[in-house]
Amino acid sequence: MSMWLVLFVMYLFGNIIFVSKHKHLLIILLSLEFIVLSIFFLMMMVLMMINYNMYMLMVFLVFSVCEGALGLSILVSMIRTHGNDYFQSFNLI
Repeated sequence: MSMWLVLFVMYLFGNIIFVSKHKHLLIILLSLEFIVLSIFFLMMMVLMMINYNMYMLMVFLVFSVCEGALGLSILVSMIRTHGNDYFQSFNLI
């Protein structure tokens, strides 16, 4: 029961960091990866509890790695075009 609470707190802290007003894109990307990690552990616990095979976890990991690579490529392109990763230095429109 305590493992479920730890996973819920991990997910909650990741969402709190993501929703709060941070200036850096890297902090937001790290909070998204933290949320993905907590969801991965939650899925692993559920799939192990119902004795289901872990192919769904492999698909989830593939999508999360693609999401991480896409986020890092956006970060690199922003740093190259604007010089930093602050949200205040460029127009989002």
